Amino acid sequence: MKKILFISILALLFSAAALVKVYYPCQNTEENEPAKVTVTAADVEAILNDKPEIIFNAMQRYQQKMQEQALAAANQIIKDNINDINNNPNSPFVGDENAEIVLVEFYDYGCGFCHRLFPELNKVIDNNQDIKVVFKPLAFVASYSDYAARASLAAAEQGKFVEMHNALFAIEAPVNEDKINEAAKKIGLDMEKFKADVDSDKINNIMDANSELAGKIQVGGVPTLILNGNMLQTLDALVIQDNIDELKN
Repeated sequence: MKKILFISILALLFSAAALVKVYYPCQNTEENEPAKVTVTAADVEAILNDKPEIIFNAMQRYQQKMQEQALAAANQIIKDNINDINNNPNSPFVGDENAEIVLVEFYDYGCGFCHRLFPELNKVIDNNQDIKVVFKPLAFVASYSDYAARASLAAAEQGKFVEMHNALFAIEAPVNEDKINEAAKKIGLDMEKFKADVDSDKINNIMDANSELAGKIQVGGVPTLILNGNMLQTLDALVIQDNIDELKN
């Protein structure tokens, strides 16, 4: 509430200053000397009563400016961490390892929006074999999120990340460890190795690194896409493709 009030006061001051210029044009009392204009609180009140939309417009401009500054700051943080985002050797990926275009997804297997993005992202992957798509699973949405993320990374240790990734998004609710293990078995994983890898230090470190990186670059929710260092918030394959096409042209 205090922050909103502070913004409102700022907007009011800026608006009042702008209005003074509009309603009190420069006049010369002496040659080459501008007149001094005194504006009272009553003057400001009268102007605001006459044009109350000034405050709304000022608030909109202020909010837009703050959003632009926040986005610029977030993109700079991403650029500062771009190598870890795009090229961490522990992050599963598909496509060309040395591609100039890199799309990174931060996601959670328990996230409904991630499930909606899943088929759309697969369309993008199918249509762009020349790009690199990197997967960074997180775990905070559902009770099974952590085990599912670990299961996908454990499958990657056996060269079957994509198969496990697809299987995890295909499991019908309710999802639990037994169903995840069943999916792992169906895709032909060595279950003894799989279960050992799920709880291994290596996968613990990967999960911690993903979480730390997401916090560092201000990933506020999932799914979050990062395309060549810029955040892209969409669930639509066409939007993703349009952005990729711009980079290719």
